[in-house]
Amino acid sequence: MLMKISRGRIEMLNIDNLHAFYGKSHVLHGVSFRVKPGEIVALLGRNGSGRSTTAKAIMGLVDCQGRIDWNGQNMFGLKAFQIAHLGLGYVPENRDIFPKLTVHQNLMLGQKGSGKGSRWTFEDMYALFPRLLERQHTEAGVLSGGEQQMLTLCRTLMGDPDLIIIDEPTEGLAPKIVALVAEYLKALKARGISVLLIEQKLTIAMKISDRALVMGHGSIVFDGSPSELNENAYIRKEWLEV
Repeated sequence: MLMKISRGRIEMLNIDNLHAFYGKSHVLHGVSFRVKPGEIVALLGRNGSGRSTTAKAIMGLVDCQGRIDWNGQNMFGLKAFQIAHLGLGYVPENRDIFPKLTVHQNLMLGQKGSGKGSRWTFEDMYALFPRLLERQHTEAGVLSGGEQQMLTLCRTLMGDPDLIIIDEPTEGLAPKIVALVAEYLKALKARGISVLLIEQKLTIAMKISDRALVMGHGSIVFDGSPSELNENAYIRKEWLEV
């Protein structure tokens, strides 16, 4: 039986000495960091650095060792749906919409139980992204890439998570849609929701994040404020710049 975590506690996500594996391939090497309540943390790094694997490890989707605590509870051994019910949301890079269902039906699938007591409503989703309101009766499979990204973000939010892990939300999107995603993330923070943002676009990450983590070769090589990262030419050149 799952322990129900009460909202408002100081502890949040605490990852300590995390190792992850794909078969015999050792991908994460002792990753440690925290995400506090109401904090946007950017997880940066080049492709292959281990960022997406970190997200999957948190959600119980890859083999790992170490410790992942959520509000003081060790989550190792829990299934992804159980982790989601504790208050974590996950937006994968591939979006994973249900193409034959309408926009509104996709949002309905994001709800837990009856949806009562959630901080978010369908009206909130349509206010955040008015384009979804226009397309609410359209099958999700015919939406543009940007519209599908909006839908995936909102579907996750309908589950009323306390923390959302978002993997490359602006990948392949037009600048106007990227700006909408940035506003979406700010709206989450305004409602006290924490965000672990996996992103390659430094501009958006540095602008909206409270803290920046940089990964390289499966390890955290920097943990500090965006301004500190801005001033650290070595880290940017060695681990971020192409």
